[in-house]
Amino acid sequence: MIPVQGVDGHCVAVLGLGRSGLSAARALRAGGADVLCWDDNPAAREGAAEEGFDIRQFRSAEDFADVASLIVSPGIPHLYPEPNKVVAAAQEAGVPVDNDIGLFFRSLATSEWDNLDTTPRVIAVTGSNGKSTTSALIHHILREAGRAAQLAGNIGRGVLDIDPPGEGGVVVLELSSYQTDLARALTPDVAVFTNLSPDHLDRHGGLGGYFAAKRRLFAEGGPDRAIIGVDEPEGLFLAGQLAEAPGDDRVIRVSVDRKLTGPGWQVFARKGFLSEYRKGRQVASIDLRRIKGLPGAHNHQNACCAFAACRTLGLNPKAIEAAMQSFAGLPHRSQMVAEKDGVRFVNDSKATNVDAALMALLAFERIRWICGGLEKEGGLAGLKDGLGHVTKAYVIGREAAAFAVQLEGVEVEVCTTMSHAVMRAMEDAQSGETVLLAPAAASFDQYDSFERRGEDFIAEVKARL
Repeated sequence: MIPVQGVDGHCVAVLGLGRSGLSAARALRAGGADVLCWDDNPAAREGAAEEGFDIRQFRSAEDFADVASLIVSPGIPHLYPEPNKVVAAAQEAGVPVDNDIGLFFRSLATSEWDNLDTTPRVIAVTGSNGKSTTSALIHHILREAGRAAQLAGNIGRGVLDIDPPGEGGVVVLELSSYQTDLARALTPDVAVFTNLSPDHLDRHGGLGGYFAAKRRLFAEGGPDRAIIGVDEPEGLFLAGQLAEAPGDDRVIRVSVDRKLTGPGWQVFARKGFLSEYRKGRQVASIDLRRIKGLPGAHNHQNACCAFAACRTLGLNPKAIEAAMQSFAGLPHRSQMVAEKDGVRFVNDSKATNVDAALMALLAFERIRWICGGLEKEGGLAGLKDGLGHVTKAYVIGREAAAFAVQLEGVEVEVCTTMSHAVMRAMEDAQSGETVLLAPAAASFDQYDSFERRGEDFIAEVKARL
């Protein structure tokens, strides 16, 4: 646990008692705070009370008279589409609002670090797609190379649940826009921006607000090194804002669209080969085609970002390549489930938006595509470049028929349920084809998470093999 600093004797409120909220409450108590907790879920309140936390319902600004700050869980809106009523009351009372990420960054460093030869480092990864795989891959490479590393944030453990890092330790954080948007402290040593595509637009008041939330990790934090995917205008803009000159190697540009040139530090992938260039000269190369856990251009981008992050910590390219070979990938992200009679079954349930689904479609040929769910803003036009890889689409979800009519030029079967879609895809599939779950939509019309959707796909496949 990371005890929160600067709260001894203060009264601090915690709103939302899920994983991050409870870990924040525990860390605040360990730092000497008097902690008040609230969650609209009675079971969550009961669980916190059993741990000895005081429960208080906050109805108005007057309820915050003795509160020094409010810590809010990531899923609770603080501005758009409208502030949560408790957050609004705290703001009306002038009470600062923060989250567990802000508490982490202000509490990680201690006086004990003065006795360390190599101080701990924090690598923070954000972006629309690929941040989980990138974070997990960095963590895997570091561990394989013998470095002490912990994985936390939006993946793995809550940030305040981790062990205080010791000599040369590295903390790898995956951070969502919900987390970067509100944190009052953001000071990573290395910050990674994978890419940007429209997502969570209602929560951020549009694409500009969404990008601004991501940008805070770099603008507020001032990392020693910034690794920026430059295949979208926003990433290119961000890299330009951070660099002092074309040769400023504090900014590492990453691409899977083109070869990067110039006097700076670049990492890019073309035709399955990762290349590292510094001062206009190639210094390293990796054949990514042989790495089974990283299929497709989207995973090659993840590999480039992870490679660059590990290079900033002094790892040599051969060690990074060797570690990548043993990376198995993450569940629900281009996860190979099974193979039978020449047909592969791949679970990419995490492809909850159009850009992520497009990358999955481009990673395979001759696809029996299971898609559909709770459609996000912007429609499905962005899938056009990948539809040529689709032999047939099997659409699930409550609005499957409406989803299906947007898939122009593709043979479509409306299945509604996962069970029916898997059954029909398996009946139709031929050797050399891939049955791919890449929904291009959220899961909440039928499942409570993309994980449950992916687990259902896996169960249906295995039941029929």
